[in-house]
Amino acid sequence: MTPYPLTWLYVPGDRPQIVTKALVAGADVVVIDLEDAVAPDRKEYAREATAELLAEPQLDVHVRVNALDSPWAADDLRALAPLPGVSGLRLPKVTSAEDVVAVAETTDDVPLFALLETALGIERAYSIATAHPSLHGIALGEADLRADLGVRDDAGLDWSRSRVIVAARAAALAPPPQSVHPDIRDLDGLAASCARGRALGFLGRAAIHPRQLPVIESAFLPTDHELEQAETIVKAAVREEGAQALPGGQFIDAAVVAAAQRTLALARRT
Repeated sequence: MTPYPLTWLYVPGDRPQIVTKALVAGADVVVIDLEDAVAPDRKEYAREATAELLAEPQLDVHVRVNALDSPWAADDLRALAPLPGVSGLRLPKVTSAEDVVAVAETTDDVPLFALLETALGIERAYSIATAHPSLHGIALGEADLRADLGVRDDAGLDWSRSRVIVAARAAALAPPPQSVHPDIRDLDGLAASCARGRALGFLGRAAIHPRQLPVIESAFLPTDHELEQAETIVKAAVREEGAQALPGGQFIDAAVVAAAQRTLALARRT
């Protein structure tokens, strides 16, 4: 997986023809969803179809298994974790560090990603983020969280968003991707929402349709102005150590230089 994945494309596990198309749609990560996107009477078929596809190595394919307290989760983990085509498992509705540890102890170092979708999960975000070395990231599931909190206005989720971002960074994990924008035709709204998410500290976003991918990537890649600023800062730091002021008046120190270096690395996707 690229060190800076920006697009995470979710596809239903019981639609193998759509999964096949998604693999060549240009997403950084394809997430085969066995949970919300699959009806109960299609769970076993979705697992079997996914296992058949992922019996061979693939590029950056994750599987969102069913909720850990569901009747399908144990079978999902048993069937899919050992497969060479699985590069990550996304665990929905995680509410405790113990949830992560229980999965990690049975999945042989497969990278795990915890989805926090309840008030309890948000409250325990840092303990979940530091639960086990196999945990590579945390993210927010906004639809379920919105229902759990009774939130109607989008701004009502901003504290939870920031909580997850801070917990991830405090645990030395990558910044989490933003949750999905559910209207696949509203690309202007998606772009505006991405801009707000980027300002909060998200990096990249989950998508549910390929048409959303270029909008997300454009929103989270550095602008030309940001690249120019970053290059100026890094060049100045090479010439002189310590804190300094640029000719335009901007004060820079080690933290500013590190941020500029991250901007350049993101632009290169390295």
